[in-house]
Amino acid sequence: MFVEMKVRGLALDAVSNMPIIILRDEEDKRSLQIWVGIFEANAIALELEKVAPARPMTHDLIKNILEALEARVLKVVVTDLKENTFFAVLHLQLGETEYTVDSRPSDAIALALRVNAPIYVDEEVIRKAKSLEVTKEAEPVKADDPEQLREWLQNIKPEDFEKFNKA
Repeated sequence: MFVEMKVRGLALDAVSNMPIIILRDEEDKRSLQIWVGIFEANAIALELEKVAPARPMTHDLIKNILEALEARVLKVVVTDLKENTFFAVLHLQLGETEYTVDSRPSDAIALALRVNAPIYVDEEVIRKAKSLEVTKEAEPVKADDPEQLREWLQNIKPEDFEKFNKA
């Protein structure tokens, strides 16, 4: 069974300095934290902040391609967690045909935010994730606090990009 979740914010893991996407269900009963790369966190933060880049970023390009083809994102689903790596699938519709495309959760979430598609997480993934050690020192950045997001984006330094070359 799948649980619909929303991006509730971004955090920075104080130990690893890796960004974390915080997903929560509507009732705030379940949450999921997904560690992502700095570039993906930046793409998500820009969309949460509604900052339009001067030129389309990768997720904006994908959105534009889908719109040009008259395809739509029906939903994104975080489907699995194996060896501390999350997996996701995009559900796309083109005409009467539905397609599924493998994706990293960070990319799927960044795209879902841009096209207002729902985000779902398999309940089994939530159970598996509970067994992962969560860093209590992570400092949350609230998605609904534009000032916090703006400050987080402004404090990303060029050398941070060198640290995170995988997502």
